[in-house]
Amino acid sequence: MKLVLIGPTWPYRGGIAHYTTMLYRALRKQGHQVLLVSFKRQYPQRLFPGQSDKDPSLKPLKVEDAQYWIDSLNPLTWLASFWRICRYKPDLVVMQWWTSFLAPVWIVMGVLQRVFLRRQLVIICHNVLPHEKRWWDEALARLVLGLGTGLIVQSDNERNRLLALLSKARVTVVAHPVYDMFASEQISKEAARLQLGLPADAQVLLFFGIVREYKGLSDALEALPIIRTQLSDIRLVVAGEFWDDKQPYLDKIERLGIGERVMIHDHYIPNEQVPLYFSAADALVAPYRRATGSGAVQMARGFGLPVITTRAADDSDAEIQVPIGDVPALAAAIILCLRNPRAKQTKISEKDNSWERLVDSIRALSAFK
Repeated sequence: MKLVLIGPTWPYRGGIAHYTTMLYRALRKQGHQVLLVSFKRQYPQRLFPGQSDKDPSLKPLKVEDAQYWIDSLNPLTWLASFWRICRYKPDLVVMQWWTSFLAPVWIVMGVLQRVFLRRQLVIICHNVLPHEKRWWDEALARLVLGLGTGLIVQSDNERNRLLALLSKARVTVVAHPVYDMFASEQISKEAARLQLGLPADAQVLLFFGIVREYKGLSDALEALPIIRTQLSDIRLVVAGEFWDDKQPYLDKIERLGIGERVMIHDHYIPNEQVPLYFSAADALVAPYRRATGSGAVQMARGFGLPVITTRAADDSDAEIQVPIGDVPALAAAIILCLRNPRAKQTKISEKDNSWERLVDSIRALSAFK
């Protein structure tokens, strides 16, 4: 099959850029011809909440023949990109949806493809609606996703959310594939803790990724004093850039008296450092407060790390789930996980959580008429 895949890839950073790259590789591995169309400018710097949307990694995940055609602020590049896609003569177009900011780009390109190219358009929905929803988000999501001939979501919750917007949508649920691209660089726990300055015999929790309110770091912090009553040498490593105001978290750490138990690395974690953090940890804690998919959870699975999360994580395969916002339950689950040697490796279904299954689902949706 000859297809176009549209989405961010290196030099852009983050989970969706990694997702695009891994999907491209999986498509190519199965023998498909793929034109990867990415951005020459993804976001204006003034609108990006972090330091930069560019990847500082010394070992980037790259696609050598990606085409950087789309400027999110220049409609002429949208038209030029579509003309180039037409010249490629694809059998299928695969587009990704995760932010309303890009809705104008996707609407223009989606309408043009429906009128002129007339190929199947599969849209992968990382989030049907943004985590911090605004009044216009539902209307924009309905416009963009309504252009797809087939839609992929990554959980049953997201499927329900999508069908509430588009009741007749052709939608398939495909679990977020496991991020195992760094697992081969895993090092010993002792070596990782030595590099991070962590005690060799401590029990270490990892909170990984961008810090935003909905990810529940506050709940993880409040759970620590409870955990300390059962596990005296517990540590929490927070590894990721703060997109929220950092001071309320620091105030909470001081109020709870857990300053010596919390290590904060407030910056984007480049690829070459990812194995260090996951190698040092005993478990990943992801106490999400609102429904979401999670690249961090799938990264933990790639390293065989136990995951403690909430029912908001949109992950029915998670070994340990607790009610949203229930700090005592979260603490009890963490204690159980760290005390139970059988929970030392996350059980995953290679079939259900594979990139190959995602590719197969894209092919199946492309057959819809």
